[in-house]
Parts: sequence; structure tokens; C-alpha cells
Amino acid sequence: MEISTEQKSVNASKIDLYTFLSEVSNFEHIMPENTSVFSVIDENAFKFALKGMPEIVLKFEERTPNERIILGSTNEQFPFQLTVTIGGTDAQSTLSLNFSGSFNPMISMMIKSPLTSFIETLSSKTIQHFAA
Repeated sequence: MEISTEQKSVNASKIDLYTFLSEVSNFEHIMPENTSVFSVIDENAFKFALKGMPEIVLKFEERTPNERIILGSTNEQFPFQLTVTIGGTDAQSTLSLNFSGSFNPMISMMIKSPLTSFIETLSSKTIQHFAA
């Protein structure tokens, strides 16, 4: 299953955007309001849960400075990657997120809407962070 956000403009340099999203603790600020659990595990991983959903641990799998960040789930029952793509210029950057996971059709149908909302919220809150 693939879910992607549209590429959006961010009022920040590529370096600032990459630096912000490379810090595990900053993800707490861009999580949806229905987040019931958030804790930093170490500088490369964090745990979160949305209300009514199981806890998920995400860890950094790849970081390409100022271009891409890939986070992966450590849960074997819920395997997925969240790819953050950064583009633009030094003064104005762009952001897009892509969720990629392998789930059976029934699970995919159940989680598609909440996951779409989740990645849209991450994107919107990141943009809002730099709008202030």
C-alpha cells in the first residue's frame, strides 16, 4: 500500500527542514492531536500510538542530508516505511511524505483513511512549525 502527500512549500531552507526532521524529539510537535503515546527511545527511534491504535516504534533507516529521511517500523506485524523527501532551494524548501507498507487487503482497507490523515497531519504541522 502506498500513500503520498502532495509536494508542499515550506518557509525554511532545505538545511533547516532536514535538521528539524532529523531530530527524533521534534516528531512529538508534529504528531496528530489524537496521539496518546509519544516517547523518545534514543537519538534514532521513537515510540508513538494514536488513540485506539497499537504502539509503533519508528527508527531512522536512512538520512541523506538535505534530501531524504526514511523512517521504518520495527513492528513485524505492521511493516512500513515513511519517506520524507525534501526539495527546493536554500531559501524555500518543499516537503512530501510517502507511506509504503505491505498489508493484506482487509487491513489496508481499514487503515488507509487513518494513515492518509496521519501523514497529511505530519506534513501540515511541519509547515506550520516554520510559518511562525
